[in-house]
Amino acid sequence: MMNILVPIGTSSNANETLQYAVNFAKDFDAEIYVMEVFNVIGKTGTLTNVTQKVAENSKERLKEIIAMVNTEEVSIKIASFNGELKDGLREIDKGIGIDLIILAPRSNDIQEEFYLGHTSGAIIKRTNIPTLIVPKGTVYKPFENILVAFKSGILKRKRILDPLLEVKAKYDANVNLLMVKTPGYSDDDLKINTALMDISSQLTFTDNPTTYHGVLEHFQVKHPDLLCVFRRKRGFFKKLWEKSTISKSEFFVPVPVLVLSVKKD
Repeated sequence: MMNILVPIGTSSNANETLQYAVNFAKDFDAEIYVMEVFNVIGKTGTLTNVTQKVAENSKERLKEIIAMVNTEEVSIKIASFNGELKDGLREIDKGIGIDLIILAPRSNDIQEEFYLGHTSGAIIKRTNIPTLIVPKGTVYKPFENILVAFKSGILKRKRILDPLLEVKAKYDANVNLLMVKTPGYSDDDLKINTALMDISSQLTFTDNPTTYHGVLEHFQVKHPDLLCVFRRKRGFFKKLWEKSTISKSEFFVPVPVLVLSVKKD
């Protein structure tokens, strides 16, 4: 885990997320890139000057946020992009190679009933980069107890587990698996990948309407300080493929959430 991307949105608490990322990066000897995406559209004759001005203002704002953080001697670099969010993520990843995105669940322009806002939801929806969602006000601490929740134990590629393996190894964390059998599950869904089984200390089966309901049922029993899920169109955040937000009634946990996915080759 070498390069960590921290998207900076409009939230007044952006420095808190960045501080969490810095503390996390220090443990993994990783570098941090703070990113702000803007979209400037104008007449051809003035577009270059306007873009340059907005880019400069964006860079100054990012510098102000960085100045509010105890960098712990972690390298923090600035990456900005003019255009659509998905294109910016793709270009920055192509240029430096992002191993993990760390972001807050929602920005301050979204109503409180939402867990993932338009920006954070779009990032989860439109990128295959593993992402760590850190709730507002979360103070960094090593993970001791990880709950991995899923409704299908099939993994197309073993390397999808790489971030989880690194976190487990770094903190010597305990990993519990929660297999949620939802309506319409198949026998193949119950075939759990051996690499996933190898890192776990306990496997629990449960029957629930959704994977989230399974997590709710077992959250207090397992006491995880990290929830790990898989990015699938029919998986934990399937509602994102219908819209770009997730309400707290559809999903909410008070701990960081690691969303695993495999970057396309």
